[in-house]
Amino acid sequence: MELRHLRCFLAVAEELHFGRAAERLHVDQSPLSRTIKELEEELGALLFTRTTRSTRLTTAGHRLLEHVPRIFAALEQARDSVRSASNGFQGQLRIALSDGITPSRLPALLAQCREEEPEVEIRLYEVSLAQQINGLHEDLYDAGFSMADDVGEGISVSSAWQDQLMVAIPERHPVLVYKQIPLEEVLRYPLVLGDPAVCEGHARQVDRVMRRQDQEPLITQRVATFDVMMTLVSAGLALGLAGEAHISSSREQGIVARPLAGSPPMLTTYLLRRATEPSEVLARFIERVATIDSARGESTAEGT
Repeated sequence: MELRHLRCFLAVAEELHFGRAAERLHVDQSPLSRTIKELEEELGALLFTRTTRSTRLTTAGHRLLEHVPRIFAALEQARDSVRSASNGFQGQLRIALSDGITPSRLPALLAQCREEEPEVEIRLYEVSLAQQINGLHEDLYDAGFSMADDVGEGISVSSAWQDQLMVAIPERHPVLVYKQIPLEEVLRYPLVLGDPAVCEGHARQVDRVMRRQDQEPLITQRVATFDVMMTLVSAGLALGLAGEAHISSSREQGIVARPLAGSPPMLTTYLLRRATEPSEVLARFIERVATIDSARGESTAEGT
């Protein structure tokens, strides 16, 4: 089995169309079909069923598809590791980011890592929550950040930092009469929220807050990114619910951030890692994560 076989298989499996897969790979359809046939003969299994109208994965094809992306991910990381060594780094930390994490502490954390251990390269991977969990189990990542804490067995979860949940409001919106907005008032207006399929943990935490009120929210749209959320808010189409850092980092004009009334609800970002003894490099990273919130609090106190 060669890498070209797996590349061709992956293209067909994702496109479910030999013609489109051939265009994607910049090859003719006939050699692509021959490559897939070679792979099927080597594996002794039919990977696709083809008719004049459709191409579908067989059970064996689905099984292979579970493994192929991880093979390419492992190869890419092997290349990264070699490049890291050739560039003079003596170690590497592979950190996965997913699930709509609030970014408020991440820049300071990475800057601290670079200052204290410049010989350790940190590589960030933006992946889905499912990919992060699988990658942690399979040693594709050393640690990850997520807003979900229900991640199954074998993964250690600890709170990394918290951000206040705020309301993103377009200028001249009637709800701005409140300095602190009652939740029932927020739920009276159209809302744009994170898509649970992309920002599962963030959406889950926000939904828990909304369920405190016995009132059905008017959700007009679920979006995959906070940039799109802020675009819709800026356009006056809806209110948004997001972490303070997400709102303050937006480049959109005409957005006001206001807190919810009462005890401020907090969004938690979690550090995920395999539930095994960490390496020395990872152990030091975990220590920095554990102190990043307290360090920020001290800095804020000094500035007031």
